[in-house]
Amino acid sequence: MTAKRRIFEDFAADYDRWFDDHAEVYHAQLRLLGMAVPSPGLGLEVGVGSGRFAAPLGIRCGIDPSFPLAEMAKRRGVEVAIGIGEHLPYQSGSFDYAVMMTVICFLDDIATVLREGFRVLAPSGIIVLGFIERDGKIFRHYRAEPEKGRFLRHARFHSLDEVIQKLHGAGFSSVEVTTREYGFCVLSGEKKISPIS
Repeated sequence: MTAKRRIFEDFAADYDRWFDDHAEVYHAQLRLLGMAVPSPGLGLEVGVGSGRFAAPLGIRCGIDPSFPLAEMAKRRGVEVAIGIGEHLPYQSGSFDYAVMMTVICFLDDIATVLREGFRVLAPSGIIVLGFIERDGKIFRHYRAEPEKGRFLRHARFHSLDEVIQKLHGAGFSSVEVTTREYGFCVLSGEKKISPIS
């Protein structure tokens, strides 16, 4: 197990407690993410963690490699599979939308995870990515905060342009910024299938 994954195993309770200790920031991010999450429809959160976003947003399914975090998400009512985004254990076209909240900074292979996200979406399905932009105000603040910094020191942050390029590379179109505040950005993209001529 890599150090990046071990931190979420060993300090799962600390990770989850952060949302209570920083309720104002959490609820602001929840609101911004919720503006982009489609409703109704069957959703999947890749990197569901403790279910802090999936549960209140009505996202029924999630996947996460951390057993302790997955157990927390299950207690919050999310159907969780233990696994990684590079190998989603779902049939093609299973979901109406997929969400990834502050996950891409922890991925070793973003392109593969986004392609897997594209695969499991139904035609016209939507992907929603919430992420902390490299060198933004939130990035600088969190890096200096001891509790959050414990997790973020294992992260690799990306610019808005880089994430947009990766979404296009995975096949998504109509990629747009839903919201962008202080270096926290929410992007959405669509799985458009061209009609066969």
